[in-house]
Amino acid sequence: MPDPTVPPPSSRASHRATAAWVLVLVVAAAAVAVTLASRPPGARRTVTVTGTGTVRGAPDTMTVDVGVQTTAASASAALSENNVKMTRLESALLAHGLTRAGLQTSNLAIYPTTNNQGQVTGFTVNDTLTATTHRLDEAGAALDAAARAVGNDVQLNGVSFSISSRSRLLGLARRAAVRNARAAALEVTSASGTPLGAPLSIVDEENQSSPVVFAPTSFASAAAAVPIQRGTTSLSVQVKVVYALG
Repeated sequence: MPDPTVPPPSSRASHRATAAWVLVLVVAAAAVAVTLASRPPGARRTVTVTGTGTVRGAPDTMTVDVGVQTTAASASAALSENNVKMTRLESALLAHGLTRAGLQTSNLAIYPTTNNQGQVTGFTVNDTLTATTHRLDEAGAALDAAARAVGNDVQLNGVSFSISSRSRLLGLARRAAVRNARAAALEVTSASGTPLGAPLSIVDEENQSSPVVFAPTSFASAAAAVPIQRGTTSLSVQVKVVYALG
């Protein structure tokens, strides 16, 4: 049978911008708590199970902290040089698919540099932008252009990827978690010879994601477009379901 979680060929292009290929993986193991004994007279018999559903998708958003560090004899000179190079960096990013809305100053610091005797020898300026883009195919070229525009003063503090449209994927994960819980309940009732009744309560216990993250690094000496591997991101949902027993 065709997989209902895979978009039909005619709509695959439109889905690349949100999650590309999506694969639903259901975790088979489920915690099971059976309440068949030691119950008050007349109390309804129940079985409680926990199901987990996981969805994997291709990230469509990249976030990177990129900036400039400059040092000069005076604070004003260091700041002036930093401003010039930050303007070049921004222009390079904007020319390769990023937008003004996707650029945000996340750090600006000026501090003195000293020698071993504690004497001030100059001043250093750090200016960092948090850049967000959905055009991942151009991200490597954008980072390379930024490095070339700034030279050895460029700094790359980290890269991470995420999925912008989480609601649809979390919906798929929740449905998978509920199916997983029901399958576990049926295994228990089948083994005990007890009919499984209707669900009495369903609690969405938690959801979590595992974004692809790259450690801080420097790329000032890059000679070609920075290779960008987006990998996959997983979203997980866990539900606790209480079923009545027949």
